[in-house]
Order: sequence, then structure tokens, then C-alpha cells
Amino acid sequence: MSREFDVVVFGATGFTGRLVAEYLEGQYGSDVSWAMAGRSQEKLESVRDEMGVSKDVALIVADSSDAASLNAMAARTKAVCTTVGPYQLYGDSLVEACVKAGTDYVDLSGEPPWMVDTIAKYSDAAKESGARIVHSCGFDSIPFDLGVYFLQQHAMAHHGGPCAKVRGRVRKMKGTFSGGTAASFGETMKRAAKEPHVLSWLKDPFSLVPDFNGPPQPTGHKPIEEEDIGSWSAPFIMASINTKNVHRSNALLGHLYGEDFVYDEMVLTGPGEKGKAAAEYVAKDDSMAKNPPKPGEGPSKEERETGFYDVMFIGDAPDGTRIIAGVTGDKDPGYGSTSKMIAESALCLAKDISREETPGGVYTSAPAMGGALIDRLVANAGLTFKIES
Repeated sequence: MSREFDVVVFGATGFTGRLVAEYLEGQYGSDVSWAMAGRSQEKLESVRDEMGVSKDVALIVADSSDAASLNAMAARTKAVCTTVGPYQLYGDSLVEACVKAGTDYVDLSGEPPWMVDTIAKYSDAAKESGARIVHSCGFDSIPFDLGVYFLQQHAMAHHGGPCAKVRGRVRKMKGTFSGGTAASFGETMKRAAKEPHVLSWLKDPFSLVPDFNGPPQPTGHKPIEEEDIGSWSAPFIMASINTKNVHRSNALLGHLYGEDFVYDEMVLTGPGEKGKAAAEYVAKDDSMAKNPPKPGEGPSKEERETGFYDVMFIGDAPDGTRIIAGVTGDKDPGYGSTSKMIAESALCLAKDISREETPGGVYTSAPAMGGALIDRLVANAGLTFKIES
């Protein structure tokens, strides 16, 4: 594909978009052909200068409400990286523009109902045009989707086949969820109130897998004691979207993990009465709903730099071996690490993944990019993927 740019960052004047631009400039500079896009030329110029981005980086004025501007932008680049959410409000027209142009697309969507819509509306057209539409390319859900994929690849290569059940457990995490995540949650709840069937999509772990009903899955809604790993576990707020993406990945990979695959996610809180009390506290925490961060706001640079996360994946292989894999990130999950993950996802599609390897369609990260994205994240974005036992 001959295009002017490898990647266009749409929403470059927003909080996360700025961080994506800063990362691309600092990590790649002129080695990558990229552009910044947003609604205001003046704001783009201001952010470009504020973030230390070279004046050689092109600026593109485009607006979610102006289809012509989106069509023109999509036609100029191999991939669009968009941080403009909530996507159910602002994402549809951009997906449509990318599908029409055969342009790859990555976002930070954690909005299952909107993703159900895009799968239904754009899968066939994307297959025809060659566009790879990849949702959830931030903390939700790359460390989890690729973490399961990484563990299963090891199980199949060394232990007789995939693990029929995998547990994702957040061991440690320091950082905040983004204002965009909170806004997306709010819009999803508004839609569910108006459209009762949306609530069933939110509850169904297989709602992103059309025409497939898998086995019952753990709900993860209550604290549990997991004696085999010596800890209490509490509900994890991102599990609802991450588990859906993992099951979609399994389906798109031809049910590589098996049609009876079981997966859940929780947060480890420690052993004994102290761990139990912590799990119960986490389970009751409703700060995301009552006092969410505002879109456009975010942590300081120091807070982003000192943030981190550490996720463990546990599976029992067919030969009886217990496999434990770990995925870590070196920045706060909601902003610092997310901005690097979405940037690398866009570059991976634009530069590493041919359409013979991954033809057009609506994807999750594992079937779209798999090991190539893991390699990029390890080499450039501060993530680690390790088999621990």
C-alpha cells in the first residue's frame, strides 16, 4: 500500500493523544512517517510545540462530525490510531472512513455494545477493502489478550496443547484509569438504560463472538479465596471487556484454545484475614461510577513514570504441567503504557503485518498481530512477557 504516512494520530490534542505523539517523536522521530490530526489547526500547532514534536510532522484538520475530512485523512495513511472516545459517540464515522479506504485502524475502545455494532456493520466490508479494524489496543485489552495468547503458545509448543482454563490475576498495579474509560463506561450505561438488550451483551462473555455460545464462565463478581495460589482475589473492573476480547481472539484464531475454553480475571489481594478484608473493600469500591476522572484530564508526568502493572496468567496444560506467565508494564496502565501500546499497534499493522498474514476484518490484538506485536512491545514499549514456571 503506497500512502503518504505510516500512521496518523487522530485526537492528538487530547490528553492521551498528546502522549502518543510524544512517544512517536521520542521513540522514532523521522524514522517513521506520521502525522497529527485533530479538529483545530491552532491546537495542533500548540500541542506539537508543547510536546516537542518536530515541525516536519504534518498536521491534519479532521473532525468526527465531518465525514469528508475523515475520508480524506484515511486515504493518506496506512493506519489510523484514534484516541477520540467515547467511541460509541465519535468512532463510527472514522471506522467507516477507514473501511472505505482500506486503511488499518486501532483504538482504545472498552465499549462492548459499540464493538458488537462494528462487528455486525463492518466485518464484511472490511474483508473486501482489506482494512484491519482492531479494537481495544490499550491497557484494555492488550496485556490480557496477548498474555493469554503468549501462555497458550507456550503450552502448545511444550506441553501437548492449549490450557482449557486460564486465570488472569492482577498481582500489582499503580496508576489510574483514564477519563476516557470513565466516560465510555457512562455512555455504555446510558445506552443500556435505553436499550434493554444491551445489558445482556454486557453480561454475556461471548457477546463479541457472533453465533457462538461457549461454556459457563466464572463471574468474578465476588471475592474468593484461591488456596492453590495462596491469596484472596477481588473483582477486577476491566474484566468485563478483557474477557470478551479474549474469547473473540480465541474464535478468530479458529478456537485455538478450544471451544470449551474458560477464562476469568481478578485482582490478588493477599492471604489470610488481611487479604480477605482487602478483597471485600475492592469489591465494594464504586469510585469509578461515583467520582470518575474527567476526559482530557490525567496524572502528572511523575505519576505516569512511577506507575506500573504486573499480571499473572495461570493455566494447567494437557500434560499436567501448571504454567504461569507474567506480563508487566513500566508505566501507569491508563495513560503512560496505553499510549505506547496503541502507537506500537498502529505501527505493527502498518509495517509488520501483511494482508496475506492478516486479511481485512474486525479484530482483537492477538489474531491481528500476535507475536509480532509482543516483539514490538518488548523491544520498544516497556512491556515484558515471561514464562515463570
